[in-house]
Amino acid sequence: MQSNVKHTTFRAAALSGILALSVGLSACADVTPAAMRGNPVPAPGIAMAIPEVAVAEAAAPAAAAATVIDTLEFRSFEMGFEPAQVMVAEPGRYAVRLINDGVIPHDIAFADGTKLVAGPGETVEGEVTVPAEGLSFICSIPGHEQAGMVGNLTVAGQAAPAAAHDGHGSGPVDAPIAADPNAPAPVRYDPVAPPLLEGTVHDIVLETIEKEMVVAPGYVQKVWTFGGTVPGPVIRVKVGDVVRIHLKNPNGSELPHSVDFHSSMVAHNDEMTDIMPGEDKVYEWKAEYAGVWMYHCGTAPALHHIANGMYGMVIVEPAEGLPAVDQEYAVVQSEWYLGPQGEVSDLSKAAASAPAPDFVLFNGVANQYKDAPIKVATGETVRVFVLNAGPSVDSAFHIVGTIFNTVIKEGVKLERGNAGNWGAQVVDLAPAQGAIVEFELAEDGTYPMVTHAFNFVGRGALGIFQAGDGDPKN
Repeated sequence: MQSNVKHTTFRAAALSGILALSVGLSACADVTPAAMRGNPVPAPGIAMAIPEVAVAEAAAPAAAAATVIDTLEFRSFEMGFEPAQVMVAEPGRYAVRLINDGVIPHDIAFADGTKLVAGPGETVEGEVTVPAEGLSFICSIPGHEQAGMVGNLTVAGQAAPAAAHDGHGSGPVDAPIAADPNAPAPVRYDPVAPPLLEGTVHDIVLETIEKEMVVAPGYVQKVWTFGGTVPGPVIRVKVGDVVRIHLKNPNGSELPHSVDFHSSMVAHNDEMTDIMPGEDKVYEWKAEYAGVWMYHCGTAPALHHIANGMYGMVIVEPAEGLPAVDQEYAVVQSEWYLGPQGEVSDLSKAAASAPAPDFVLFNGVANQYKDAPIKVATGETVRVFVLNAGPSVDSAFHIVGTIFNTVIKEGVKLERGNAGNWGAQVVDLAPAQGAIVEFELAEDGTYPMVTHAFNFVGRGALGIFQAGDGDPKN
């Protein structure tokens, strides 16, 4: 078997934010502390011993010496607090205990700057001073606040406090993000499809690393990636092959990550579990079915991890392979929901019931193949592997000026030369669906590649196939 092993290393980009498979709801419950039942707790000071997790306590020295009135206990999970609404009898100093029942890190960050951080399964303790007007709190890990991890401490007889967490979370972006004229130029993603990997067993390293990326001219986001690119590397194998993914989350990451291959048949709670910064795991699967498949990070909330760049394409060819063509390309449609310049994408935008992305695009960068067209020879046979990574908007993949003579969508096939000579003008793809299309460009000229949902063409979903010199009159 050793002679069949192909070692392929893909660098990958890891990230600084963590998010959930589904957007959880914060739990709401009024809690009456022990002090209101005549059972005060003596001040023990601040206990903050937690393995490899920093706990910041920002209370003033005078307040730290104050008598602790009672202990407030919170449980965190994906994505909420229990309780999320707490009423205390009086203003003053309170001990805080955070128990993380989740499988990813969480914190409880109060509006005064006090923050306790707990890893999965950990319990941490600290203290906070509750003013007469009360105090709001959130989980400050990117995206967790928008996913529902918010709450309030209210003093009996007072109204709930307004949320005020400067520096704790990105929060919703109310105003359009302005382009930065000093941003570097975008890096063009090579659309050429890679060749089939040699052999029958493939060892592939996927590393997650956080980085900044220009997603459109003038717009920089802090993205989370596989292989350092958005989308991640295209993996191409055939039915019957064994794929052994070595997923690495380096020490420089701030968040856990995971990977979910739609082309695999494995238990979700086995291969697809999160790994923390500094950890790695092996995810092995056998390619049983042909198709164009999606892979993505499934760490909670998965919506944010996908929206922030953690997705890619797997091509599984039939065991006998695909017919030869002149040119092959891989195109992934996806969406950007912009956060502030240099920060992660905005989960509150991505989670809207009627998605309104700032950009819809091909291969991670808006309009990149309009600005630098994909060049082919006139009359060549062209094959495009297409994936809609979403996370939320449908694709109507279309190339203006030609007809798809071959389409394979989720295993359903329209073949060239069929009885009646049927063709296709567009391929409709829901999020996570893939297809293969083939065509020729009949004469020199430019052939726009779009989603035929034209409200998104002006938001970056436009590329150009250039046949010959691009001038049909020559």
